[in-house]
Amino acid sequence: MTTRIESTFATLKVQNKKALIPYFMAGDPNPSVTVNLLHDLVKHGADMIEVGLPFSDPMADGPTVALAGERALAAGTSTREALKMVAEFRKQDMQTPIILMGYLNPVEIIGYDNFVALCEQSGVDGLLMVDLPPAEAGSFTQHLTDHAMNEIFLLSPTTLAERRQQVLTHCGGYIYYVSLKGVTGSATLDTDDVATHVKAIKAETDLPVCVGFGIRDGASAKAIGAHADGVIVGSVLVEHFANIDAHDNEAIAIAQQKIMAKMDELRAALDSLTA
Repeated sequence: MTTRIESTFATLKVQNKKALIPYFMAGDPNPSVTVNLLHDLVKHGADMIEVGLPFSDPMADGPTVALAGERALAAGTSTREALKMVAEFRKQDMQTPIILMGYLNPVEIIGYDNFVALCEQSGVDGLLMVDLPPAEAGSFTQHLTDHAMNEIFLLSPTTLAERRQQVLTHCGGYIYYVSLKGVTGSATLDTDDVATHVKAIKAETDLPVCVGFGIRDGASAKAIGAHADGVIVGSVLVEHFANIDAHDNEAIAIAQQKIMAKMDELRAALDSLTA
């Protein structure tokens, strides 16, 4: 059974295009914003979207994304509410893949089987559970596959060989390569080092390899896109919702305009690689 993620990458390959994958926290800056934001991201070039599930102890998130999670939690966004947002998005968009990125604790509270069922009902296409090692995924990976969803794992510059093989064995949809040693939003990006690692990964798997962490503008997106199958961009987009009143509609609208301008910049940069 082909997933939406797999179909999207197959289409992009035929079109000789690179995937642009923005990340946003569900419910940030307030729950009423998220669904329309997702649609706008698609209009401005998103090929698929990673949606963060707010969690109180986000170990892999830098300050920008962690604060987004705090804002979403303060606004009452739960994992179940996030899934309702995805379901609402699906009423108008049946093509764009949605990947949930989060942590295991809320999933375990809901229960793995119930969570997978809710994801399927809502139209989720992939899951990236930051604190679920592939060696401990057990039947979860197959359970997702049976329901036309992919389980996505992270690889980083410090991933040990054994863990790397486990990821390549269990991962579906695409490989998320973390370009930096550190948390989301880190700043120093070594393009040559990323290119070397991406080439090594692609020699071992047919899965698309997408790169996240440290991509902040068109220049860095283009530099990474020259080697990867797609780029994942979070902090530089999410930061526009920082330091504004969560219910100030004018401030939110201005922030969204800035977000979409950045999306246009990133899309144009990636498309220039194959123009």
